[in-house]
Amino acid sequence: MAASPAMKSRLRVRTRLRRTVIGTGLLVAIIAWVSGLGWFIHDAMRAPAPPPHSDGIVALTGGQGRIEESLRLLARGDADRLLISGVDLHATLGDFLRHQPQPVPLRLWSRTTLGRRATSTLGNADETAAWVRDHDIHSLIVVTAGYHIRRAMLEISRTAPDVRLHAYPIRSPALRHLLHPATLRLMVLEYDKWLLACLDMARLTRPVHTLFNHGDTRPGIGPHMG
Repeated sequence: MAASPAMKSRLRVRTRLRRTVIGTGLLVAIIAWVSGLGWFIHDAMRAPAPPPHSDGIVALTGGQGRIEESLRLLARGDADRLLISGVDLHATLGDFLRHQPQPVPLRLWSRTTLGRRATSTLGNADETAAWVRDHDIHSLIVVTAGYHIRRAMLEISRTAPDVRLHAYPIRSPALRHLLHPATLRLMVLEYDKWLLACLDMARLTRPVHTLFNHGDTRPGIGPHMG
């Protein structure tokens, strides 16, 4: 039996309502994502606050200024030990420190550890957790790029939940040109990675990720590190 005009009218109303709800939901999601991206970029550009004295510092390799700043904090007495996480597998401490832009005093060598196992942020978190257990660390300054600091802090807090973390973000040179396409791509990528980290998606998908990513992405020894 053919649908009556009243039934057809109700179906059209329901269809329009469904489309309106879906369209509104998508619009709200887009606005929320764009607003969040704007906040994320602003947050990534903030200057670091002076950290309280801590038991240790962890510097995550992968960008300019991170290693130099962590060594400066150690030399200034802001912490007692330093872990540089994610360096080349074959790097030695002597070779590594000799390639820094500024000479590293010998008194800092015995308090610096090179972490050679990490090849990702998840690896940094695991490596840091093992290091803080080995050295009885209860407070930690985390040094990495401003666009990476929130994800790094989140992952480290999951692997070392009993350690007090203090963020020390480094402003990346890339952020000097915010409208450059490469900078925008970087910020969108890091923002989406942070959103996924909030959902703990990286650890949930780690077995699949490992199958397709066998390469060792750690930087080698040289002045480009940081």
